[in-house]
Amino acid sequence: MLMPVQSDIHQDINKPEYITQGFITFLRKMGVEVPISASITFFQSLAYVTITNRDDVYWAGRSTLVRSPEDIPAYDDAFHAFWEDYIVLGEEKTQTIKEMTLAIDNDNYENDDLTDTSQEGELIPLKYSRSEILRKKDFANYNDDELSEAYELMKSIRLIGSTQKSRRVSSVARHDKTPDLRGIIRASFRTAGEPIERYFMQKNDKARRIVFLLDVSGSMEVYARALLRFIQAAIISRRRVEAFTIGTRLTRVTHELSNRDLDKAMHITSESITDWSGGTRLGETIGEFLNLWGQRGMARGATVVILSDGWDRGKSEVMDEQMARLKRISHNIIWINPLKVSPGYEPLAQGMAAALPYIDEFIEGHSLESLIELAEILTE
Repeated sequence: MLMPVQSDIHQDINKPEYITQGFITFLRKMGVEVPISASITFFQSLAYVTITNRDDVYWAGRSTLVRSPEDIPAYDDAFHAFWEDYIVLGEEKTQTIKEMTLAIDNDNYENDDLTDTSQEGELIPLKYSRSEILRKKDFANYNDDELSEAYELMKSIRLIGSTQKSRRVSSVARHDKTPDLRGIIRASFRTAGEPIERYFMQKNDKARRIVFLLDVSGSMEVYARALLRFIQAAIISRRRVEAFTIGTRLTRVTHELSNRDLDKAMHITSESITDWSGGTRLGETIGEFLNLWGQRGMARGATVVILSDGWDRGKSEVMDEQMARLKRISHNIIWINPLKVSPGYEPLAQGMAAALPYIDEFIEGHSLESLIELAEILTE
């Protein structure tokens, strides 16, 4: 389904659609990967800058199209070539160019007439879906409507996880297992006390427990609201999931988030979290979790997922000690840090640096795509 943006034979070359199509073509020829979502964001950003201002257009493209510092030189070369050789901005000048239609594939647009490419000129399709944009978009930039849409996608992410041996056993008719004496005796009641049928014990597998520790301090606030919804979706779709919030204190929120009505779950949970958007004492609250819950069994053999940017006002020695304790009793530790996506990011925050040696997986947590990566890691 295609939605027309512009199609003129004699058009002012200082049009957003012309700049978008032409410049992105240049970038791709220079070896810079430009996904469809970035193309659309760049096109939309041109509405907020002065098209005839070279610096405005440069920074609009730089902030939306460049995904890695290594791409900046190629971006600069492409921008210079495109600007100098193909566009004369700042002058009242028009140019006859090939007819061009910039078309956006929109989920809600019902007109398919433009798919006919027999018309003169060139059709430049920008195909995307709403879900694709949301998958890549940073949670910090979500509005309320996008947050609601993302929640529906979160519910489709299945946290299957690995399994572990259960203490519970079941009777099986296999001769390579330990005899099930109770099963044999029960069966003998049906045969006048004669143990004709023999049964053997087999340990069952059970889903490994997943424990979420979500940082709700001020520095994590813009991400915590989305991640809390993800945890709620995990709790209602999978057994053996526990959830705690950590900041200046530890709060267990498993029961509150088990309500299938999202609005009610968020309301009840927000009332129970008294340190939302407060300070951070990660080492101390992880220690509190271990003392009250983890050491007693909740973290034993579990996958522990910590969702935090690693900023900690406590002592790094405390974080080091508590992470070492957690490492000894858990199956594995996954740390999700929304800041990891930032170009040039290094885990220099003292809490993050102290925790890093004990982490099995260190991944981003700024988008739906990163949560899908978490689900894939859990199935390994």
